[in-house]
Amino acid sequence: MAGKTRKKASARPLKESFDRALSALFAPVLILGGLRSGLFTPTEAAVVAVTYGLLVGIVVYRQLSLRDVWHLLGEAGMISGVVMIIISLAGIFAWAGTTLGTFTHLANGWVLMMLIMVLVLLAGMLLDAISIYLIITPILIPLMQHFGWNPIWFGILLAMDIAIGQFTPPVAINLMATTQIAGIRLEKTCGWALFFMLTMLSALVMLFPGIALWLPERLGFVVGAW
Repeated sequence: MAGKTRKKASARPLKESFDRALSALFAPVLILGGLRSGLFTPTEAAVVAVTYGLLVGIVVYRQLSLRDVWHLLGEAGMISGVVMIIISLAGIFAWAGTTLGTFTHLANGWVLMMLIMVLVLLAGMLLDAISIYLIITPILIPLMQHFGWNPIWFGILLAMDIAIGQFTPPVAINLMATTQIAGIRLEKTCGWALFFMLTMLSALVMLFPGIALWLPERLGFVVGAW
């Protein structure tokens, strides 16, 4: 009898937590469902996600005030300005590379790909992922278009390479975060982290596009071939 009472008591907080999180859990359903059904484009999906997040934060959870929203809008404006400057400079870089014929001299795409992977890995050791994407993605897009690399395949490679760098000293941002949460010393995690890093490095066999794109092509997400 006591066991049943304890089970009911433990199930009650779980149900309450699920009910409370239901509004937030509906966000990916709304975004992915709208994209998959063609209701809106990826750019419009970002607007829908932000609008839905504001409504949930203000109306449902009531953790956002109008002052908080004003500060968030100001911060979003500053970040958007920085991103637009980076994209503008990347456009100048692409125009200069095309006009001066720099890209045409890069005949060996595989050598360039290996150099990019090394550069991204080194960046991942020192910077957080968001900063890396903001800095290098506009620069790499012209190269991707020049060599005809599939953007899904290229994005997978970048994400995996950055993830490896996030667990690699000297900074190892992800290791620092996980050790803080677990309450253990950084040195105790290095051995286990090395195992996962080697596994991810071996997964970079997806340098062969057919391996990375097989499943997305079967699901209908990849248009065209590499």
